[in-house]
Amino acid sequence: MSLPKTVKLFDTTLRDGCQAEGVSFSVKEKIQIAHRLDEFGIHYIEGGWPGSNPKDVEFFQEIAKNPPKRARIAAFGSTRRPSLSADEDPNLKAIVEANVPAAVIFGKTWVLHVRNALRVPLETNLDMIRDSVAFLVGKGLEVIYDAEHFFDGFKADREYALETLRRAEAAGAVSITLCDTNGGTLPSEVSEMVLEAGRAVSTALGIHAHNDGEMAVANSIAALEAGAELIQGTINGYGERCGNANLCTIIPTLALKMGIPCVSQEKLRDITKLSLFVSELGNIVPNDRQPYVGRSAFAHKGGIHVSAIQRDESTYEHVRPEDVGNRRRILVSELAGRSNIESRAEDLGIDVAGKHTQILETIKERENQGYDYEVADGSLALLMKEATGEWYPRQLFELVNYRVLCQKTETGRILSEAIVRIKVGEEEYFLASEGRGPVDALNNAVIKALRNKYSDKLEHFRLRDYKVRIINPNEATGATVRVLVESSDQNSTWVTVGVSESIIEASWQSLLDSIEYKLMKNDLEE
Repeated sequence: MSLPKTVKLFDTTLRDGCQAEGVSFSVKEKIQIAHRLDEFGIHYIEGGWPGSNPKDVEFFQEIAKNPPKRARIAAFGSTRRPSLSADEDPNLKAIVEANVPAAVIFGKTWVLHVRNALRVPLETNLDMIRDSVAFLVGKGLEVIYDAEHFFDGFKADREYALETLRRAEAAGAVSITLCDTNGGTLPSEVSEMVLEAGRAVSTALGIHAHNDGEMAVANSIAALEAGAELIQGTINGYGERCGNANLCTIIPTLALKMGIPCVSQEKLRDITKLSLFVSELGNIVPNDRQPYVGRSAFAHKGGIHVSAIQRDESTYEHVRPEDVGNRRRILVSELAGRSNIESRAEDLGIDVAGKHTQILETIKERENQGYDYEVADGSLALLMKEATGEWYPRQLFELVNYRVLCQKTETGRILSEAIVRIKVGEEEYFLASEGRGPVDALNNAVIKALRNKYSDKLEHFRLRDYKVRIINPNEATGATVRVLVESSDQNSTWVTVGVSESIIEASWQSLLDSIEYKLMKNDLEE
């Protein structure tokens, strides 16, 4: 096995990634992503299919006004129609009019598609490939040819599949990408077929793998080991059906495990931020369990694991989290041991000497009720401070009672109002507030009451996220719910938890924890 010294990275998040269910970017967002990919070090950025929709046409118009500094923007399309010559084909014309340096066109490799989808003779398909590539090359474009369904086509008719590659090479393609379009090929098969393709053509080969068998990353690495020099994929693996090969997994694997520095070490440390940036723009919940960049990628829960990690990080981590811009997280749960408590307390700046057993027993009891302290660092800090005797629940304010009212008007509008009675020191406040829902109304009311005394400390306090989880769904409408609230100020974010059979009460618990943690944090910082 002889690995290439460098690998070209080809990102298709803005084209194939947008074909994923639930993924949609505006033109402005596509422009932002393109420049972020360029800054990161991606070599090719596939911007879309200008012959298919107005949004992609607009993208190419806008990106031309402020093109990437290093990456080459590519326009995507198909080979000419059977009934048209290449210079008459509107799809190929649209690629030329996109005013980009590179073009990617796909053609049929599998005889099944030629006969049943295109419904043309096999030789006509070969002419379509040759004519289309030659036309775009003649227009001064760098052409990457995507051999659609190559691996299925190779299994069905080996010689025909290879002949499609030869026609693209003869027409001037600078690279030929072998596509596992159905995503069902095994890594061993990919290796064998890429080697055969390499014997058939001298043009540089690439790989475009789909993840229907959850092998897209493995197949991309297998292709690389067999001689491929260009890897197509998407950020976070977004793509048609089960997705595409995940560049956020492939890039660290190449750099840290295979000695192929496809991006600089400095940029590699930005890959977690890049992953979150793309998911944030797409309003997509990040996959916490994603390798390298996921929130749980370096999270340790078992006490034995944590104890070992504290002695030697390599015992349970295959790479250093800092190398990919991620961080190690020690979780505290009913499975925790002394090491977990010590590590989390140190992270939170709390001295729990002599209180480990008490804290652990409290956590186990609470988690048996449905609480979850793995992510609820704010509630965990309050619990630890209470155990040490340095803090007592609601010592800065005391709830007397609350009431929530919801009303649907004749116009269909939902009105939510909360009324709270809270003691702050010797003063008692009775305040009402409206909100976009009962929880928002409760939050507005309690903040209004507390700002009479803590206005400066709550100035930058914000609620960022709100999540509800049903703990025992078999109980139907009587089920217990867990509410997680994420809050922030100008310096940090934290999460708090509440549990109850009433979603309002669970929300209330979590809201009060969040506010109390903010006030406690201020006192500790002063």
